[in-house]
Amino acid sequence: MKGERNRSSCKHARTRRKETPMTGNGTAAQTKERVDWVDYAKGICIIMVVMMHSVLGVEAAAGQTGFMHYVVEFAKPFRMPDFFLLSGLFLPLVINRDWRTYLDRKVVHFAYFYVLWVTIQFGFKAPAFAAEFGWPGVVRLWLMSFIDPFGTLWFIYLLPVFFVVIKATRRIPSWAVWGTAAALEMTHISTGWTLIDEFAARFVYIYSGYLFASYVFAWSNRARAYPGWTLAVIALWAVVNGGLVHTGISEWPIVSLALGLAGAGAIIAAGTLLAKMRWLDTLRYCGEHSIVIYLAFFLPMAASRTILLKAGLIQDIGLVSLIVTIAGVAGAVLIWWACRNTRANFLFERPDAFWIAPKKPAPTVQAAAE
Repeated sequence: MKGERNRSSCKHARTRRKETPMTGNGTAAQTKERVDWVDYAKGICIIMVVMMHSVLGVEAAAGQTGFMHYVVEFAKPFRMPDFFLLSGLFLPLVINRDWRTYLDRKVVHFAYFYVLWVTIQFGFKAPAFAAEFGWPGVVRLWLMSFIDPFGTLWFIYLLPVFFVVIKATRRIPSWAVWGTAAALEMTHISTGWTLIDEFAARFVYIYSGYLFASYVFAWSNRARAYPGWTLAVIALWAVVNGGLVHTGISEWPIVSLALGLAGAGAIIAAGTLLAKMRWLDTLRYCGEHSIVIYLAFFLPMAASRTILLKAGLIQDIGLVSLIVTIAGVAGAVLIWWACRNTRANFLFERPDAFWIAPKKPAPTVQAAAE
């Protein structure tokens, strides 16, 4: 019954037709129905993720902080929770697929891009690693990245794990799964292993997207119907979130979970209003290509950071951080544009050899690159 309600909500959400370069099941250039506000919300999320890595990287290299640091701190409670919640939102549409198809779309797809891009990242970082650990150490670190996710790619690594766990636990009462996931988040586990720590901290959000999809779509519909009230709610949330971050209370158990869910709701509402007004179309475009940006932003981000800091032409670290953020997002899109119609398109499109199920696009509403 829950799954049927979720499917109905997805189907009745406002959609548009759009060409997608890389959908959740890996097919390229296929016309899919898309939910407009999801693209806007994912656009906000991916920019915040790039911003976090850009700002913290610049500040670490420069040894000082800038005004962008406060933006990153404000977004910390909800930046990744929202991304994971959106990733689980359309899972009810595919959860009943046979295991072979499900694993192809939800595991092999992301595994291919993780293996490829973690190897690319190691290629760029190998000289520095070799200087510190020696070349045998580089190989050891690369092999370890398949046990515990490496660097910025941990999100791509963790998604397939979550998808398998959600399908495997369908026979367990949903309240028990959600309650356990919430308890894990509130324990703030810190073992030093990214897989364990991030699983505990994030699973509740992707499971919430899956479990409460119908309520999420209802919230979006209400936000679209009452924009004035929605703006007031977003403003109130921003004040409360900012205050709790400033005082450090945002890190407390229960509070962190509440802020993660509330922040996700605020971003969904903001995305809905932007979609309603058709404003900031660039943001929507980033959401459509969120995985493309996530995979490739590290290179233009690192390059622009190095150039700007060594040149020393801009003294304001906040401004440098902002420019590096823009360069990371725009540079990733440019890399994809340069590769998409060439033999290098394997960087963003899974080749036929890496499919374990037939390419049969599902006639369902799809978000930008699940």
